[in-house]
Amino acid sequence: MAELTITGSGGRKITLPTGLFIDNTFTPAEANKTVTIENPTTASPIGAVSAAQTSDVDRAVLSSRKASATWKTTPPQERRRLLNKLADLIERDVQDFASIEAVDAGMLYNMSMGMSVPQAAETCRYFAGWADKLDGQSIDYESGLAYTKREPIGVCAAVVPWNTPLMITSWKLAPALAAGNTLIIKTPELAPLYGQKLGQLIVEAGFPPGVVNILCGLGTVAGQALADHSEVRKLSFTGSVGVGRTILASAAKSNLKRVTLELGGKGPSIIFSDADWENALMWSTMGITIHNGQICAAGSRIYVQEDIYDKFVAEFSKRTKDA
Repeated sequence: MAELTITGSGGRKITLPTGLFIDNTFTPAEANKTVTIENPTTASPIGAVSAAQTSDVDRAVLSSRKASATWKTTPPQERRRLLNKLADLIERDVQDFASIEAVDAGMLYNMSMGMSVPQAAETCRYFAGWADKLDGQSIDYESGLAYTKREPIGVCAAVVPWNTPLMITSWKLAPALAAGNTLIIKTPELAPLYGQKLGQLIVEAGFPPGVVNILCGLGTVAGQALADHSEVRKLSFTGSVGVGRTILASAAKSNLKRVTLELGGKGPSIIFSDADWENALMWSTMGITIHNGQICAAGSRIYVQEDIYDKFVAEFSKRTKDA
């Protein structure tokens, strides 16, 4: 399988496979289709990775279905152990992931080191703790017994955006695996390299083949194929409102799969005249400048009480120009 190498912090060389991660193996896409990855800071090409086609999605779904039969009956203590092991490996390779997100997604290295990667590890640990606590409920009454039982959904899919890819992937991956589901991750075509690294750690952690499959590919091809697929029982998507609508329509037309959507929005800050002045300025400035404002939580609107409006605008403008 072809590989590509990027230069990380301190000149460290990080070598990554370029194939689709299916059944714990990196494999080429149909007809060797690829997508070229660019460094968003310099617009220079990094290399090419395999781009999943509809038939590749079918392969991944088949792999996930086969794995689901045994993963759903895997003792929760084992699922917990594997998720904790994955967290250990993410923490061990924090510099690799931070370098990848800096080169591939344009994230500040320190932001990835201090937020994205640690939160991904912490998310895995948190949901590992839930693996043996997903209980049902029983109710005794005179004429019989009523009970509920929590069961895995089955094959799930996660479509991930480019801005904080590892962290958002962990939000989708950890709860799905803890609950006994298998997962297909569609990494963003603009920033897929973290997924190549994650696939390596999935194998190293000891997850059985097919429990996690990772596909890079265009949203209009691989993402659409996942939304249309009748064997995908749940899809989680983070991205635009327009694509969210398309996914809902596809889910309804295929198998009424369960859908979770985290879509774009406008996050307002509201500042009254009795607010802590420095605190309001600091958080308003950070809210729109962190990650260039290209995150769902960006404070992209500010409402300011009239009697402090001019003063606030003057100081806020100065700080954002200096940011």
